[in-house]
Parts: sequence; structure tokens; C-alpha cells
Amino acid sequence: MGIPEAMDALRQRAAFVKDSLHKSQTITDNMVTILGSFDHRLSALETAMRPTQIKTHSIRSAHDNIDKTLKAADVILGQFDQTRKAEAKILRGPHEDLESYLEAIDQLRANVRFFSSKKSFKSSDGIINHANNLLAKAISKLEDEFRHLLTNYSKPVEPDRLFDCLPNSLRPSATGQQSDGGGKTHSDKKDLQAVTFTLPTLIPPRVIPLLHDLAQQMVQAGHQQQLFRIYRDTRAASLEQSLRKLGVERLSKEDVQKMQWEVLEAKIGNWIHYMRIAVKLLFSGEKKICDQILDGVDPLRTQCFAEVTASSVAMLLSFGEAIAKSKRSPEKLFVLLDMYEIMRELQPEIEILFDGKACIEMRETATSLTKRLAQTAQETFGDFEEAVEKDATKTAVLDGTVHPLTSYVINYVKFLYDYQTTLKLLFQEFDPSDPEAQLASVTTRIMQALQNNLDGKSKQYKDPALTQLFLMNNIHYIVRSVRRSEAKDMLGDDWVQIHRRIVQQHANQYKRISWAKILQCLTVQGASSGGDSNSGVSRAMIKDRFKTFNVQIEELHQRQSQWTVPDSELRESLRLAVAEVLLPAYRSFLKRFGPMIENGKNPQKYIRYSPENLEQMLGEFFESKTWNEQKR
Repeated sequence: MGIPEAMDALRQRAAFVKDSLHKSQTITDNMVTILGSFDHRLSALETAMRPTQIKTHSIRSAHDNIDKTLKAADVILGQFDQTRKAEAKILRGPHEDLESYLEAIDQLRANVRFFSSKKSFKSSDGIINHANNLLAKAISKLEDEFRHLLTNYSKPVEPDRLFDCLPNSLRPSATGQQSDGGGKTHSDKKDLQAVTFTLPTLIPPRVIPLLHDLAQQMVQAGHQQQLFRIYRDTRAASLEQSLRKLGVERLSKEDVQKMQWEVLEAKIGNWIHYMRIAVKLLFSGEKKICDQILDGVDPLRTQCFAEVTASSVAMLLSFGEAIAKSKRSPEKLFVLLDMYEIMRELQPEIEILFDGKACIEMRETATSLTKRLAQTAQETFGDFEEAVEKDATKTAVLDGTVHPLTSYVINYVKFLYDYQTTLKLLFQEFDPSDPEAQLASVTTRIMQALQNNLDGKSKQYKDPALTQLFLMNNIHYIVRSVRRSEAKDMLGDDWVQIHRRIVQQHANQYKRISWAKILQCLTVQGASSGGDSNSGVSRAMIKDRFKTFNVQIEELHQRQSQWTVPDSELRESLRLAVAEVLLPAYRSFLKRFGPMIENGKNPQKYIRYSPENLEQMLGEFFESKTWNEQKR
């Protein structure tokens, strides 16, 4: 196709597009006119409907107000209904259903709060007054119910029930005696620390929540003081009755002074047991139920526990104070140590149980008693040391055996060492230096005091040989006892060796004093030692020597067979030492001068004893035989 044809076709198309655009503009103009008409009509319609809309909105608002009023009326009517139901429950009292009764009180309180916030409601004041009156009556009945429940379930605990809560090692034996008397060893005491105590049921667990709820209601009503008085009076009386049933007494210093020692000793043993039961079972049990019932009322709870236990604690500790202040005597030392020991054992628990400001007096009294017992025990130590040195017992032991004072003091010291751990704690109450050194020093002083006294007692004997035998026996007993006891570790090997040498010295002195004269009879001065050994010695002199020897050996045998050396080893050793000197001297004398007598008249008149006879006689020395026994 050529260019002219193409131009024609292009013109035709352009004309067609122009025509189409003209038609579209026309349509657009028409649509604008139509829409403008619609806008005018809608404005007119809206103007026409406005009054209707206003009326509809008013009707809807009225409906909303009516709904709100009806709902408010329903709530108020509901409160009236709840008040009526609560009133019915409160008038019936708490006995039938305590939980419902408590719910009714809570409901009344909620109603008071509700109507207090609805002061626009004309009847609010009247309803509030009515509810408050009901609440006052309800709380009064609650007090009665709390008192009734607490009193009904606060019965004293029977001793058997308390004993069942103890570990087996601390329960009374079948004879009725406590199984943990004085004189326990250190290992026994460590075992006590590991045992388990089971708290007694002071109030049944099912009652505790009810009492707690009642207490909470009384506190909310502002009746804390009434709650405090009821709880204190009821529980304090029950606790004191439990202790009295157990055997606890309130004794003064004067009562203690009047008692026979055996009676007092038994009471002290019981007191130790009572202290452990009171602190570990009764006071701990009281603390537990007080915490449960008065949970959430902290200041009141602490004060309550303090006043519930105050009288019972005072009753127990006053006995300890009376003992600590009573006249000191050596036999009281061990019970003082037992008492000090139990106070030290219980002190940590006392600090925990009686914590807080309200219990400060009880804590301080317990600490003071512990210190006082320690002080009295230490003073008794000093008294004992002085009493040993100054003991003026006139009872002489005629046979030279171990004096009762010696065995008493040694047993006393051995018994002391059963309390080593306690003694070291006691020393540290007043002196923080090495407690072992202090114990060693005390033991050394007591031993020295005993030896000083024995030296004095030994001078009562007219026979100096018996003096030496007496000292030998007593110091040997001391040394042997120390070697077999824990005191050896404190006094040391040097002390033992020194005193063994002292025993030997007294034995040598005994031999010298007893046997020197008789041995002189067997020595003939002037007799030639060679050739004719009997030259210069007359038969008459030899006869006289044999007669003197016989008289002296018989006197010694008669006297010293009544003397005693109680230790068999020491006795045999002493006999052997005498025999080793006497028998060879006698054999030599008999061999040398015996023929001079045997060749004369009546040789048996002078040579009465063979060496074997003498050995047999020595075997009867120190057997504590009476004169009649010897004649047999």
C-alpha cells in the first residue's frame, strides 16, 4: 500500500477517536448532573429523619437507665438477702456449724463495707447499724467458742505420754529410775545429741485450723486483748498442770537446805530429766501450737508464748537457783556438773524457743543459772582441795592399809574425769586459756593436798615402820589408780615415775626400820673370817644371839602379820625384798654358828627356825591376821 492510502486510513482512525471522546464527555456530564441530583435528595432525606433519630436515642438512653437501676436494685436486694441469711446463721450460734458461722461474719463485714459505700441509699445507715450490732454479738459468741474449744482441748499431758515421746535411752527404766543419771561418759553425752524427740500432741491437729480462724476473726474485730487473755490463761494453766503431774515442784532455797542429801540428790536427778522434757517437748510443743493458732499476729504471738511459759520456766529454774545458792559440799560437785551440763545442752534450744524481746527475761535467767552453776562448781573444787588437805579424821587405819580418805579422793578424781568435756567448758566460762592445763593443775593440786594430809596422818603411828608401810600403801594406791585412769594423760608420765620412786623409798625405809635390828643379831663382830671362823666367839654369845633373833622375829611376825599390804603384787614384792636380805644372812649365820649350839644341850631351845620356817613366816606378813587367827 502506498503513502496516500496510509494517510487516509490514519485520518479515518483519528476521526473515529475524536468522535468517541466527544461521546464519553457527554456521558460524563450527564452522570455529574444525575449525582448532583442524588446529593440534593439525600440532604433532604436526612433533614426529614433527624427528629426520628433524636427520639430513638432518647428511648435507648431510657432503656439503659432502667437496666442499670434494675441491676443496682438486684445487687441491693442480694445484699439484703445475704444479710438476712448471715443473721440467721449468727443467731443460731457457732456450735452447729462453726465454718458457716465464720462465713456469715465475713459476709456481714462485706455488707457493712457495701452499704458504707452507698451513702446515697436512704436505708444505708440503718442497715449498717443493724449489721454492726449483729457483728458485736457474733464476736462475743466467737470469744465464748474460742474459750470453749481451747479449754476443752487443753488438757495436761500425762507423764506416760511424755515418756513415749522420749528416745529409748532417756525413758525411765522399769524400776522407775531415770536411765540417764549422773556420771555419764563423754561418748554417752555425744550420743544424747544425736537422739530424736517426738513432740507431744498438745491440741488435736483437726482443731488447730478452727482455733486459728476464730483467732483471726477476733483480731479483725479488734479483740486482741481478749484473745491474748483467753489463750494465755488457758494454755499456761495446762502447761503448769503437765509439769506438776510429771513431778515438778516449786522449792525455795530454804526447802532445799532442809532436805537430806539422799532425797535432794534424787530430786536433782529428776530435775535434770524434767528440764529436758520441758524444753524439748512441752515448751517446743507450746511454741508450735502458738505459731499455728496465732499465725499472722506476730507481736501478739510472741507475747502470748512468753506469758504462757513464764511461770513454768520460773518454777523449773528457781530449783536450779536454789541448788546453786545452797551450802556447798564436795558431794554436790557432781550433781552441779550434771545440772551445768543439761543447761549447756539446752542453751541453744532455749535461745531459739525464747527469741524476741518478750522472752528476754527467760533467756537471761537461763544464762544466769548456767553461769551460777559453773561458779558454784568451781568454788566447790576449791572447797574440796582445801577439805582434803585439812581433813582431820581421827579414824586411824591400825593395819597401815589404804586410808578411806585416799580411796574417797581417788574415786572422786576418777569420777571427775567422766566429766572431762563438761569441766573444760566450765573452766572456759571464767578463763579462756587452755582448759586441759587447768584440769591438770586442779588434779595436781588435789593430789598434793591428799599427800600432805597423808603425811600428817602417818605421824599418828607410834611404830615408824608402820608409818612407812602406811605411806607406801597409800601412795602406791594413788599411782596405780592414776595409771589406770584418764588422769594419767593429764598428770603425765613424769608425775607417775616420780611417785613410783616415792613408793620405793617408803618400802626401803620400812625394810631398814623393821629389819635392821634383827639383821644385827646375825652379825658377830670380832669373829675371824678365815681358818677357825668361830675363834674368839663364845657359845654363850651365840646362844644369846639366837635367843634375841627368835624373840625379835616372833614379835615382828605377831605384829606385822596384822598389818596389811592390800595390793597382792606390792605385798609379794615387799616379802621378796625382805627374804632376799634376811634368808641369806640367816643361812650364813646358821651354817657358821649352828654347830656350836647343836653340839650342846637343848639345841632346839635356841635354833627354833629353819630357813624354810622363816620363809613360811614371811609369807604370813601383811595379811591382816588377828592374834586369834595367828594362834590357830
